[in-house]
Amino acid sequence: MSSAPIARPTTVAASRQWGARLRRILVRVFIYCGLIAAAAVSLFPLYWLFVTAVTPASATLKLPPQLIPTNPTLDNITNLIQISGIGKLSIAGLQAIQMPRLLLWFVNTLLIGLISTGIHVLFDTMAGYAFAKRKFPGSNLFFWMILAALMIPGQVTLVPLYLMITKFKLVNTFAGVLLPGLADVIGIFLLKQYIQTMPGELEEAARIDGASEWQTFARIIVPLAAPGMAVTAIFAFQRYWNAFLWPLVVLQNPDLFTVQVGLSYLYNSEFGTNYGLMMSGAALASIPMIIFFFAFQRYFMQGLRVGAIKG
Repeated sequence: MSSAPIARPTTVAASRQWGARLRRILVRVFIYCGLIAAAAVSLFPLYWLFVTAVTPASATLKLPPQLIPTNPTLDNITNLIQISGIGKLSIAGLQAIQMPRLLLWFVNTLLIGLISTGIHVLFDTMAGYAFAKRKFPGSNLFFWMILAALMIPGQVTLVPLYLMITKFKLVNTFAGVLLPGLADVIGIFLLKQYIQTMPGELEEAARIDGASEWQTFARIIVPLAAPGMAVTAIFAFQRYWNAFLWPLVVLQNPDLFTVQVGLSYLYNSEFGTNYGLMMSGAALASIPMIIFFFAFQRYFMQGLRVGAIKG
């Protein structure tokens, strides 16, 4: 007398495990495909910017557009350099250096960006440390007053700032561009939140060892606040590198223009419809910011957690 075979429990369990593993793989593949699609959509404008920059001027408006240029060229960049002309870099105490004005605009923007970012980070860190660790009469009131400044549009303060700069005779100078923005509300807020998460025992130990207030700040707070300072530096450098309205108002000499003001000067004169020229200028202007971001991206990812943990 024969009987029907009985399925082994181990075989059923194995099939269930294989099915669960297959579902996890399919879900993971679906997520990765969605992320790749989102990244492609986000990066396509940047890709199209560089493609148009190396596309001949006669093919920039071609329909259908060429996603991959058949005859890439650097004529747009060379034409942009020629159109910008020759300028002089004048630094106090040094002889003026002649160079293509396009390169001069990059040098001007880099100098303004680096100097302003360094001062910006220093003042924001000092203010953040004061509000986070040093309790003084009215500290909370002052902090909320600083945050309230976020509600004031920059265009509202444009005319008063220009009148002040004119009174101090700083029009058409780099100092006129730098002075109004040596500290920023966002930077103070980020660093205050970051420094607030640091344990107070470190400062107490430093003071017991005889460290002064400045030594405690320089040797304890600054090294530990490096991720938050790097994030502030990224935001500040990006802000000054892309600044347009205030440098446009203050600067009048083409040799003092920043790259954004200089490129707009070229576009608005007689070459505004040359899209290859415009894209080549925008591509060149974006390269330093991309390099700066990737150089500090490790600190940037750490700084995204600013204020996430209460100290």
